[in-house]
Amino acid sequence: MNSVAVCPTLGAVSSAPQQETAAKRSSSGDPNVRFRSVVLPHLDDAYRLARWLTGSRADSEDVVQDACLRALRGIGSFSHGNARAWVLTIVRHTTYSWLHKNRPAAVALVEDIEAIEHTQPIELDTETPETALIAQENATLLETAIATLPAALRETLVLREIQGLSYREIAEVTEVSIGTVMSRLARARGRIISIMRTAGASPN
Repeated sequence: MNSVAVCPTLGAVSSAPQQETAAKRSSSGDPNVRFRSVVLPHLDDAYRLARWLTGSRADSEDVVQDACLRALRGIGSFSHGNARAWVLTIVRHTTYSWLHKNRPAAVALVEDIEAIEHTQPIELDTETPETALIAQENATLLETAIATLPAALRETLVLREIQGLSYREIAEVTEVSIGTVMSRLARARGRIISIMRTAGASPN
């Protein structure tokens, strides 16, 4: 089965009623049925994460196609846990494999990030006039700012602020502790705020 047949392109994701119907068949032993019920409802999130990490719609579609093939091959190992986190974990691994092969310079080492920035304070997840900058309407400036983040910080910010995952879900997807998730999120927010202030952005 080729990749196109396995995973629809962005914009061709099954509708909510179809997802609900498929979910009722999630216990089926048929790999294709399980794939449709477990993976397809989360394709929008999969494409979004791959898009933010690769910086390219075309590349993200290639990555998600490969991720879908991996998910189909491994669907038997999914045991009715958090399907969204399971799918995004596969997408994340697939994306980093693609980046290491095609853009090795774009992948910053997590150890380097934490060694350089370990002295920065960890902020609580509270709304302030400063953090409100992240939610402002200047989408182009925000996207540019996010694109400058090291990969480990960028994925954490995207998973939290754009996709709305909990700290626990992010920790599961990125395979780090909740404390590390909080630390990376604080650092990512700090960088974004600094970039947007420098560019002249101000809270709404």
